[in-house]
Amino acid sequence: MKKVSEGVCPLHKKCGGCAYQGMTYEEQLGKKQRWVEGLMKKYGPVYPIVGMDVPYHYRNKVHAVFDRDRKGNIISGIYKEGTHHVIPVEHCQIEDQISDQIIGTIRRMAKSFKMKIYDEDTGWGFLRHVLIRRGFATGQIMVVLVTASPIFPSKNNFVKALRKEHPEITTIVQNINDKQTSMVLGEREQVLYGKGYIEDVLCGKTFRLSSKSFYQVNPVQTEKLYQKAKEAAGLSGKEIVIDAYCGIGTIGMTVADQAAAVIGVELNRDAVRDAVSNARRNKIENIRFVCDDAGKFMTGMAEAGKRADVVFLDPPRSGSTPAFLQSMVRMRPERIVYISCNPETLSRDVAWLRGRNYQVKGTWPYDMFPWAGHCESVVLLSRSSGKN
Repeated sequence: MKKVSEGVCPLHKKCGGCAYQGMTYEEQLGKKQRWVEGLMKKYGPVYPIVGMDVPYHYRNKVHAVFDRDRKGNIISGIYKEGTHHVIPVEHCQIEDQISDQIIGTIRRMAKSFKMKIYDEDTGWGFLRHVLIRRGFATGQIMVVLVTASPIFPSKNNFVKALRKEHPEITTIVQNINDKQTSMVLGEREQVLYGKGYIEDVLCGKTFRLSSKSFYQVNPVQTEKLYQKAKEAAGLSGKEIVIDAYCGIGTIGMTVADQAAAVIGVELNRDAVRDAVSNARRNKIENIRFVCDDAGKFMTGMAEAGKRADVVFLDPPRSGSTPAFLQSMVRMRPERIVYISCNPETLSRDVAWLRGRNYQVKGTWPYDMFPWAGHCESVVLLSRSSGKN
């Protein structure tokens, strides 16, 4: 891998978001490799980590919070780690560059349009956050203006002026968050321009993304990760597959063309709605989605005497739950493909599964978050002979 260097970010000590600043990318990859090996090598082979050719500006989703500095100037940036103190950001090494430019334009326009910036302490003000999503494959861009009130003074003029500066913007949405909460997005939205969503292409499938859709923030590495998960599963076209914690259905739809049937299970109702829409858009007929807790759903399947041949699971950083793992083992799948964003909880869950006759065939680490202290992995477990 060629050496890459963009210099040390001047904000890294204030921001706290990039724990691996100050070391080369090769050193980062080595550190993450050793981390995964230390936790997973005792279970089976750990393959070399897959890094990025260019580990910069990979985030397709950029969030900026708005505030005022001590002099009253409008600033935008991110919260300092563990606080609600806003660190001004003009350019970020891991954020999409076009998105950063649009945020800078909005910050300047907020001053010229005399927008009231929201104050967390008093609960007064109008503009709270800006969220931008860009489809790297399609080039489509969504701008989400998060406001404390649905009343948007000079709304049409603001939209027109923003689109004049950035004609590449595909849609603009106003999200209303009128609660004193740390949550970025509120429940209500109104479309100010365009369709209110964008589309992106991943692993040959088209996905519709709204402001709240879960979608991997590094599509370059996600494509590699999902292809490895698909390859590890060894599907022949005859298998019944469960995609647990399925989100908007990305993994399930990626493997559907090599399975007999796929069942996606997800607790978030908005995500399930997106998943159903995405399956229809891609004309995938052998997949269905269930809005339910994955553990409860699989327990019900096991009690009804139903089986799955392969289970994909992609749980949150906290890992899976004992209830989910128990329900999965009861179904006796031949293979489990575990996608993890936390090697610590991955190792814990794999240790439990090994005690139930599942053997690790391989662990493949992927660097989804260059400069940050996270590492994604794909693990293949195969059921050995014996009783579970």
